[in-house]
Amino acid sequence: MHSRATRLSVALLSISILPCFASDAPREKPLPQSGAYEVPDAWRQPIAPLQLADHTWYIGTESISAVLIVTPEGALLIDGGMPQAADMLLSNMRTVGVAPNQLRWLLVSHAHADHAGPVAALKRATGARIAANAESAAMLAKGGTDDIHFGDGITFPPAQVDRYLQDEEVVEVGAMRLTGHFTPGHTPGSTSWTWTDTKNGKPVRFAYADSLSAPGYKLIENARFPRIVETYKHTFEIVRGLPCDVLLTPHADGSGWTPADVANPHPKPITCRQYADDFEAKFDVELAKQKQAAQ
Repeated sequence: MHSRATRLSVALLSISILPCFASDAPREKPLPQSGAYEVPDAWRQPIAPLQLADHTWYIGTESISAVLIVTPEGALLIDGGMPQAADMLLSNMRTVGVAPNQLRWLLVSHAHADHAGPVAALKRATGARIAANAESAAMLAKGGTDDIHFGDGITFPPAQVDRYLQDEEVVEVGAMRLTGHFTPGHTPGSTSWTWTDTKNGKPVRFAYADSLSAPGYKLIENARFPRIVETYKHTFEIVRGLPCDVLLTPHADGSGWTPADVANPHPKPITCRQYADDFEAKFDVELAKQKQAAQ
């Protein structure tokens, strides 16, 4: 979840890769608000699926990422967006040739309502299994209640995890192997994902790096997250070192990518290192402010 002032926001794509698929259909109306809290229209604006590599598709909204990995043996989805996005995601899957019963795995970056919102509905509709680490599993089971930073303010339909992941554990679908890297900070269970696909006969290393912001978080003497500063610092280092030809992140505006602009979808691409550097600089500024205020 990102800053309440900006209504939650962070990033998507890095190197110059043109989409292989885009629809000429008229622009659809945004999905409805959830009723629990309001988010920007771009978070709810459907767009046509975009093929990023031979097996990798972007099927999310204009501003919230959902990444589909498609193989002859089945498919895998990373994140889903807001709770009301479930039907849109199922429709986009069908558009790229994936039937609901072909979805094998549901993965998450972190268990906030704007990314894990439709996971429960997708599990019911597809029979896919959810894989997540223990921290995210706990938040998914509680539907986001008792969040360390947001309390019960932003919740979503709860979901039960089927496979508990360890750091750098691999989830496979067909010949595609996705590695989960624990990158806690934004949430204690935050996870980044890496995999290698191909495009035009060449390998492409994707990194779906989780959010690195600390929106309104208490960084000094946080009783619920005592080592929050050390945790963030370690995560910045992990993200810098990810294999990263293409950077993908849970929001589509912080890594210089604009999914809705098919003619120029990546006007200001950044690397994983730059992504981590930028957010560490913002983190350090906020930490200094809180230290000064605590004196």
